[in-house]
Amino acid sequence: MVENNLDKSNNINDKKVDIKLTFIKGLKKGLSTTLFLAKIIIPVYFFITLLKYTGILSWISTYLAPIMGIFGLPGDAAIALVFGNFVNIYAALAVISGLSLTSKEITILAVMLSFSHSLFMETAVAKKTGLSVMVVLSLRIGLALISGIVLNVVL
Repeated sequence: MVENNLDKSNNINDKKVDIKLTFIKGLKKGLSTTLFLAKIIIPVYFFITLLKYTGILSWISTYLAPIMGIFGLPGDAAIALVFGNFVNIYAALAVISGLSLTSKEITILAVMLSFSHSLFMETAVAKKTGLSVMVVLSLRIGLALISGIVLNVVL
């Protein structure tokens, strides 16, 4: 009987230690992830802000507006697509946060980028699995373009 009580108290202490270790481990992992994302998002956000204040963003927007209009997006949203496709999805998020977009435009960008983000890295991974690079790129970019057009009509 005494042994059972000792086993239970040790078990409770073990759970307290496990919870504490889990919390510390999770906190470290969370801080590491935050730092990783900040290294991407903060510089890109400042870059987009710089483009805004220098007038380059408005020039890009004017130049690309006809093409992006197909998707119901302003011309400057092309920068989010470029960063998302060639850098990564977090860079695209930084661009999106630096632009003045409506919820419809953000939704269209998000869906398009869900199909075609990180093209270089993910295409390399697909190639290692034996898939055709042209098929993967055509499919991902094609789905992004089609989804953008459809969402522009539907939303």
